[in-house]
Amino acid sequence: MTPRQEDHRGLGRRRFLTTAALSGATIIGATALGGIDADAAFAAEPSLDPAIAKSSFVEGRITGITGSILEVAGSYGDHARVQMTNATSVWKVRATTAAAVEIGDGLYARGVPMPDGTIAADAVWVNIVNLDTQIRGIAKNRLHLAHGQHEVVGNVLLDTTNASYAGRALTSDLSQLRIGQSAQVLGAWRPSDNSVDVVRISVGH
Repeated sequence: MTPRQEDHRGLGRRRFLTTAALSGATIIGATALGGIDADAAFAAEPSLDPAIAKSSFVEGRITGITGSILEVAGSYGDHARVQMTNATSVWKVRATTAAAVEIGDGLYARGVPMPDGTIAADAVWVNIVNLDTQIRGIAKNRLHLAHGQHEVVGNVLLDTTNASYAGRALTSDLSQLRIGQSAQVLGAWRPSDNSVDVVRISVGH
């Protein structure tokens, strides 16, 4: 792959992870390729195992599922096949299983290229987004957010949504959120209604 292609794919990755939503409960651990928590999707992590020369990344929308193979249409017209295994970690709002993955979901996957062209995934993040927003409204079960020129509904999940204030530890107490605050939202896009399930909202960072 040429440097230009690398840059192209890197831009595609950032574009998907930050804007897919507009077109506490994290998993803990690591594999030979790096971390598998939600934040690891946004980190440029080298392989932790010197025996593995390079990891590969896939992003896009899932267009088909055949057994354990996910067919993925990339943001720039490319196509990939992602092989899920019993060892693949899956994140979709929280740690889950391959059974939670659906056609139409967005996907970001990390894995190892196989001789047949598939990517054997060690970690898959489904519908994950990381958005710079401003809080426009606060209700009991949702936040009204602005991301650029777009309005986004953030779903507050009783057992999942946490806040971080000025870099302090995560808390389920959202009472310090205020209209007008700038907020970083890590969450999962819902393709059905274009809203976002909020996993973590950080203000004053």
